[in-house]
Amino acid sequence: MRRPILASALAFALLAAHPAHAVPAGRGQVSLFAVLPPGASGPEGLEVDSRGNVYVATFGFTAAGPVSGPGKLYVYDPRGRLIRQVSVAGSSPNLLGLRFHPGTGALLVIDFGAAVVLAVNPATGASTPFMTLPALPHGGSAGLNDLTFDAGGNVYVSDSFQGVVWRTSAHGGVAAAWVDDPLLRTSGVPPFGANGLRFNGAETALFVANTGDDTLVKIPVVGGRPEAGGTAGTAQTFATGINGADGVIVDRHDNLWVVANQSDEVVVVDPTGRGIARLGDFAGVEDGEPAALLFPASLRFAGDDLLVTNLSLDLRLFSPTYSSIDSAWCAEVTRYTVSRIRLGP
Repeated sequence: MRRPILASALAFALLAAHPAHAVPAGRGQVSLFAVLPPGASGPEGLEVDSRGNVYVATFGFTAAGPVSGPGKLYVYDPRGRLIRQVSVAGSSPNLLGLRFHPGTGALLVIDFGAAVVLAVNPATGASTPFMTLPALPHGGSAGLNDLTFDAGGNVYVSDSFQGVVWRTSAHGGVAAAWVDDPLLRTSGVPPFGANGLRFNGAETALFVANTGDDTLVKIPVVGGRPEAGGTAGTAQTFATGINGADGVIVDRHDNLWVVANQSDEVVVVDPTGRGIARLGDFAGVEDGEPAALLFPASLRFAGDDLLVTNLSLDLRLFSPTYSSIDSAWCAEVTRYTVSRIRLGP
């Protein structure tokens, strides 16, 4: 009986991950959802559970530079009130993407600094390794960034530095490269290639943001659905001009909602690659808090809202040549935020 139950849970979770949200007219109404506690670093990863509670993982950098200690996870109720904050045991300070596994319910969190995916207890912060990497195909280091699932519960993780999408089963273990392609690497700024990734509803293609190249890459799935043996086809550029393409989600109409971290907006692209909306904007820094969007990173649907983390990352922390038009504003941030864009009536 376990197989039908798992299949039903996966089907429900995948349906919930593709809601029919209306694209608002104009830039949409942006408001404040939550302010992280004093001392928190910039929020990157974002997840929403079935009760509407919001989970935020921090990247480990403030305007003053890197922080030390284990990574932090902050949990908010649907109204933006802090429920708890936990330290992720055994992790580096640098956490990125996180998602609940649709079949097992495990909270998977990417530890960017340690190049591992962790299964984390969201109440206590206890963690165990879920996915580790084999020998890297291109030398250097890995840059694990975001993760997604197919309908069979297999896990796909983007690697910004290797230009690889790694895959494991629902039970984790040592990953295998599902796709390795130059279109997933970059020599641009920021120096992150493969980033946010999601399948379309029919799982005929995986879409991956390339941050440094400002592109969305389409990877066709050939030979059937990926959980049934389908493999990665030839990667192709699907859309360009998304300035710092970062987090990605897909709605029920197969529109792709993509964070543009270098232009402080969310770009909505239809299934043909045509841009149909630009949401949000930059509105300055007030009392140390970014107003509206400032170097946004991840996004999630939450009821009638779209939530967006404001990483507010000053790229000059990594190299003076990485200065962007937002860098001076990011240097003024002392409290980090999550913004909300209204999608409903």
